[in-house]
Amino acid sequence: MKRILVIGGSRYFGKSLVTRLRDAGDEVTVLNRGSSAPPPAGVGRILADRDDEAGLREALGRRDFDVVVDQVCYTPRQAAVARRVFAARTGRYVMTSTMEVYDPATLPAGAAPHTVPVTEAALDPTRPPLTPPLPERPGPGPAHTGAHAYAEGKRRAEAVFLSEPPFPYVCVRTAHVLGGGAAEFTGRLAHYVERIGAGRPVDVHEAPYGTSFIHHLEMADFLDWTARQTFTGPVNAASHGAPDVLALGATVAQRLGRRPRYRVVEAGADASPFSFDRAYAMDNGRAEALGFTFGRVTDWLPGAVAETVRATA
Repeated sequence: MKRILVIGGSRYFGKSLVTRLRDAGDEVTVLNRGSSAPPPAGVGRILADRDDEAGLREALGRRDFDVVVDQVCYTPRQAAVARRVFAARTGRYVMTSTMEVYDPATLPAGAAPHTVPVTEAALDPTRPPLTPPLPERPGPGPAHTGAHAYAEGKRRAEAVFLSEPPFPYVCVRTAHVLGGGAAEFTGRLAHYVERIGAGRPVDVHEAPYGTSFIHHLEMADFLDWTARQTFTGPVNAASHGAPDVLALGATVAQRLGRRPRYRVVEAGADASPFSFDRAYAMDNGRAEALGFTFGRVTDWLPGAVAETVRATA
């Protein structure tokens, strides 16, 4: 049994993670501001604002943990606070990061550091900042802060922890998470279901690149597994396969029994979610070499589409 603190953990794969840890017999506590529903039975709760260092220390009291899983670290300031507060309180720290840290569109011109598929070693987030300072404004993803700020915020948060970490540290660079129907709060898969179902065109790039995905339950499984390991450093989390937006649209269309329509956007213009004019699909070889076995996108995507169809009906 481990004593595990989950910072966040109130929605989507974070909720599934908390339930898995509890059901495995771990002593699980979630930390949040109290704006979400109470945790499930058998899970403890600490109410605190992670941005308030003094208040966080007071709320934690004398508690310590075998593992901290940080689901909601978006800025270097949040990382710095957590680094100081948990320095003597945990034996392992797992931060949920994102594949967007590799996105060439959010890196300085000429700084794209990789070939595809991208390995963890392709990016060194501890480099000196090459982009303007970011506002210290946390948020749940690109729709909240803008893709550039979201990616750079995650890169800088990783850098804070990776620079002489006071505890064994892992940053999990997650692929695009799908599945769960209405629980998939970003609405990105619903975008395709609604457009294709209504016969409306999906905006795509002329030659879209493939990208990485992972099922929400597989993501919870991976974080659960990572919490119990001893490796450190960055690790990519992605199912096998990197479908492009046309393959995604075809899967949705097959479920709906409709023919998809596509509209090619001009170079540099915005397109539908998961249509990319640059390549940064991830290599999951490190995680597999360490012992985790990923599924294949083609195996679970039809079921994820079906869940979204039911949720949007």
